[in-house]
Amino acid sequence: QVQLVESGGGLAQAGGSLRLSCATSGFTFTSYVMGWFRQAPGKEREFVALHGGITYYADAVKGRFTISRDNAKNTVYLQMNSLQPEDTAVYYCAARIYRGGRVVVTTREDYNYWGQGTQVTVSS
Repeated sequence: QVQLVESGGGLAQAGGSLRLSCATSGFTFTSYVMGWFRQAPGKEREFVALHGGITYYADAVKGRFTISRDNAKNTVYLQMNSLQPEDTAVYYCAARIYRGGRVVVTTREDYNYWGQGTQVTVSS
């Protein structure tokens, strides 16, 4: 059974930091590109970052967020620094099977598995 379980969300002040984790099981972690997405109230779910050997970031988080993965632990992380109120959202991790071709795919429809999400709230 495939599972992606996010943790580490919570409340932070503007300028602060949080570290999200996504522990996975039930699939071959190293065969998947791992991504983070977020969804703010009233908005569509949007791409944040991905890690598939290379990393790629949305412009809104570039230079502030860092994605990493530990293949031994089947876990992907998102270190979020210099948080701003506009970063407030539910953050989801996602997995996309990689069979060659482009690593950088940011459309949510192309991701196979999703976690349940973790709330991040940034106060001003």
